[in-house]
Amino acid sequence: MVAVSIGAVNIPVADVWGILLHHVTGRGAAGDPALDQIVWTFRAPRVALAALVGAGLAVAGAVLQTLVSNPLADPVVLGFSYGASLGAVLVITLGGVALGGLAGLGVSGAAFVGALAAGALVFALGQRQGRLAPTRLVLAGVAVGYVLLSVTSFVQLLATPTELRTVMFWMLGSVAGAQWSQLPTVTAVVLTSTVVLTLFGRRLNALLAGDESATALGVDVNRLRAVLLVISALLTGTVIAVAGGVGFVGLMIPHLVRLTTGADHRRLLPLTALLGAVYLVLVDLLSRTVNRPNELPLGILTALLGAPFFLWLLRRDKGLDTV
Repeated sequence: MVAVSIGAVNIPVADVWGILLHHVTGRGAAGDPALDQIVWTFRAPRVALAALVGAGLAVAGAVLQTLVSNPLADPVVLGFSYGASLGAVLVITLGGVALGGLAGLGVSGAAFVGALAAGALVFALGQRQGRLAPTRLVLAGVAVGYVLLSVTSFVQLLATPTELRTVMFWMLGSVAGAQWSQLPTVTAVVLTSTVVLTLFGRRLNALLAGDESATALGVDVNRLRAVLLVISALLTGTVIAVAGGVGFVGLMIPHLVRLTTGADHRRLLPLTALLGAVYLVLVDLLSRTVNRPNELPLGILTALLGAPFFLWLLRRDKGLDTV
């Protein structure tokens, strides 16, 4: 409610509540048409999308860190974000001239396809003798990510100044263009993925003890990793497709939750989703108020907030020296 009320034009929370109540339930008066448009058409879907994106990235980060036994893993490290960026940049810069059917997907669709393609490639390269190897997954993700980033950089050289501005703003992340039509699909994917992954909580807890211990407890480790990787790629691709490349959420938020509630995934994942949602709503609020009337990409602020946190984490947690 507060995030919706604050912006270039500040609107009292009571008025925001009245407008939202009118649209959701039909009760009350619509109020001032200009304020109604600001709240319902622009800010409410934006805040809702920021919450969904934050929740999705945070949950994906928490699962990937357990999946590859690496506290620094997240959708960026495993190349998902770079695949999404390449797909979107290809459509923005080349469009229908050279891409044929891909251009028909639009920027969001191409980003989604790019993220899933990157995930599939990392999945294929991360196997050793038919089994997923955590260290190999991370190395494959880093290698694939740098290759995709280099191709993306080359494509940017072909862009016009106007296209380049769009490309850079998208790659750094934004929910400025959020629309109600985007929310049903994103909501379904984020909620369903979070619930399903939470149901895997006991098996994720078993992975924390190591592959041998998990196998002794009856967990098919290789199959579990494959399922978790597919769900994480789907979740990441969906949210990046609508918000662009937002970094550090999947890295920072899971650690904050672990510091306060422990590593039990049955509690960790729902709380990570909640904190990730709140965090990105606050970051988006800062992005549109810190330099009014201009807006900052989300990635700039998440990096400014996330990098100092990890410097502190490196000093605090001696266990990271063994990663």
